[in-house]
Amino acid sequence: MFDNKNIKPMLLAEIPVDFDDNKYLYEVKFDGIRVLIYVNKKRISIRTRNNVDITHLFPEINDIKNIVKNDSCIFDGELVLFENDKPSFSSLQKRLRIKNCDRIKTSSLNKPVVFVVFDIIYQNKDLTNMMLIDRKKILNRYKDTNYFVKSKVYNDGKKLFVAVKKMGLEGIVAKEKESRYYINKRSSVWIKLKNYQNGEFYVGGYVKNSISYSLLLGEKKKNKLYYVGKIKVNNKDIIKKVLGQKRQDNSFCNYDDIGLFIEPNIKLTINYLEKTKNNMLRHPFI
Repeated sequence: MFDNKNIKPMLLAEIPVDFDDNKYLYEVKFDGIRVLIYVNKKRISIRTRNNVDITHLFPEINDIKNIVKNDSCIFDGELVLFENDKPSFSSLQKRLRIKNCDRIKTSSLNKPVVFVVFDIIYQNKDLTNMMLIDRKKILNRYKDTNYFVKSKVYNDGKKLFVAVKKMGLEGIVAKEKESRYYINKRSSVWIKLKNYQNGEFYVGGYVKNSISYSLLLGEKKKNKLYYVGKIKVNNKDIIKKVLGQKRQDNSFCNYDDIGLFIEPNIKLTINYLEKTKNNMLRHPFI
């Protein structure tokens, strides 16, 4: 298990409402990159959920080798880049795109990531059949450092979600205390609840796909329409309304890609995770 490095992490189901139940423990869901880290005192390997090796991109994480001493471990968690005490996914994406070795080293010093670890699935042997609360006890034997931080556990999910919303964080996760670890499976024993925002946006055009439509969304500022992203829809009523609009030339100030453009008269309420630094919607849906 430790040597083949073909493991993919356990995934979470998603529900639309918050809740409290004594059979769950609750954690903050940080806006980072999900990774498994294979590590002993001699070597370390950082793998994404799709099993891409990104070890070379984050040399600051190498210090974890000093934590495990004589153990061989597989940790599950997220790489998070904090800016002004909040996770910045856009800055993390920029680090992922750096190829130059010198720039990687400079970024590791100026904009280091933190490995927020929430599970351990291997410690000299397979731990996946152990209950989560017992795996947490093993994980707690490892001390936090600047780059290795254990996820804090809470008992009140509703209070935690309220606090997360106030802080503008991504959401929370609820996990059954007695849950086993199911490699490469999505299970309802782990549940994510995201802190979605919503707003009204204009439909300025669409792209016809093979079995659906993608609407081109925009927001108006000083009577100009600015593109903020696209969203796939299958709702026949919405599609009929959009197709019934008068066609016109592209009215977006900042969109140069393909599309069939309409008069921006239709407004839709869109849910989304956040706006990026260039004002694009992340994970929009109706």
